[in-house]
Amino acid sequence: MDVLLHTPPLNVFEHMALDEHAVRVRPGAVTLRFYNWTDGPAVTFGYAQFVSEVRRGLEAAHFTGPYARRPTGGGVVFHTDDLTFSLVFSSEDRPAEIYQKLHGFILSQLTQAGLAACALTTALPAAAYAPSVNHQASACFVRPVENDLLAENGQKILGGAIRRFGTSVLYQGSLQRPGARTNPLLKRAVIEGVRQFLAIDLHPVCCAPEELQAAKALASLQYNTLAWTEKF
Repeated sequence: MDVLLHTPPLNVFEHMALDEHAVRVRPGAVTLRFYNWTDGPAVTFGYAQFVSEVRRGLEAAHFTGPYARRPTGGGVVFHTDDLTFSLVFSSEDRPAEIYQKLHGFILSQLTQAGLAACALTTALPAAAYAPSVNHQASACFVRPVENDLLAENGQKILGGAIRRFGTSVLYQGSLQRPGARTNPLLKRAVIEGVRQFLAIDLHPVCCAPEELQAAKALASLQYNTLAWTEKF
């Protein structure tokens, strides 16, 4: 069954773990989930980024909250008031094709909701996607790449990162606008965009206690450990 999965508030490590758990236990189904955060800002950074560079960037930004390495790629993302979500689905498309299609459908819904935005269509060199630039950790919302969504002023407002598990795809996205986390219009735009992208319906369900328990165990054993955080 294709689901819109509701969860209680989780910390950044538990969110990463639950996303990985979902893609492993629901490989043939679609799972859309909006992060329900515990109090306080958090940071995630891309799987291939160097933690030493990430830490320098966080120190420069005077950030003292928790930070977690994602299972997906991309750069550093500050989660303060963003609408953060994940999507698990089956696809054999290349990541660039997925971004273009998924972000295109979400853009259409955002436009209908009255938000002026556009997709970045400029093709960029491979270096633009590097996890590190001049020994500094790349920041997702500082350097937009092709198929990211931009506001009228050119500021990036939607980006995502992908990891493939066989034919299953885990997409982790962040929509950054003032008050985005509590804006029902933005959440509806993402839901409708996903429905059209995959031509499906989504059934709201609450995360089962055993799934939460498994995710919290994975967070403790992997995502909230120095071995994972300092992997690179």
